[in-house]
Amino acid sequence: MSRYTRILKASLLVGSAYFLAVALAHLSQTKLPGLYIFYDVPSLVYQDSLIAILAFGWAAFFFTAFTAPERNRGLIAAILLSGALAILGLCSINAQPELHPVGGEASRRIYWLETAALFLYWLWLLAFHTLAGWKGSTSSLG
Repeated sequence: MSRYTRILKASLLVGSAYFLAVALAHLSQTKLPGLYIFYDVPSLVYQDSLIAILAFGWAAFFFTAFTAPERNRGLIAAILLSGALAILGLCSINAQPELHPVGGEASRRIYWLETAALFLYWLWLLAFHTLAGWKGSTSSLG
């Protein structure tokens, strides 16, 4: 296994742990910046439950990709595509003037920092997925 693949594999495991933490935070309604992007915006229990279910799914996808990244290139490509769309969605929400965080503009800056951190992680995954450059692998998505 190449050095790039080992880094990608570890990075996918970190992503799985992160999304598991997001899911648990939403299940327990523990509003921590980083685990709740909009940590100071009121949310309803059903919203947190839905986010937890989706975050568990992301954790499972990342963990599955971690187990054998060479065989799961298509899944990693799907994670990257979905992640890009999610980040664009967060940017769209962050830019909406009708988003009124409790902390005002200071909170909005934190939302942007959280989104930027996710973007940097996404770039990291993209870079190491590309650098791993598996030859001769077959996949429907990658």
